[in-house]
Amino acid sequence: MTANVKIVALLTARADTVDRLRALLHAMLTPSRAEPGNLRYDLWQDQNDPNRFVLDELYADADAVAAHRATPHFQNYLSRIGDLAERTALVLNPVSAT
Repeated sequence: MTANVKIVALLTARADTVDRLRALLHAMLTPSRAEPGNLRYDLWQDQNDPNRFVLDELYADADAVAAHRATPHFQNYLSRIGDLAERTALVLNPVSAT
């Protein structure tokens, strides 16, 4: 049995980029959710800091993560994100999850 993989990415917009960052992240929702191995792909915005976003992703397994990273929409995101935000991503394995 393969384990699900969760990714939590914290993104903080660089100066004067919050609207472009939000648009880039929003553009990832529909194609990412349509991927066969994607179980969850949600975008959140911090209530106390509107420049901070969280991507909450869940994949069927490591192969699904690799497939996601190979998509054109992820490659576009990757080519642009460094100019728009500081980014920290945690790639997590389940210990106890429902």
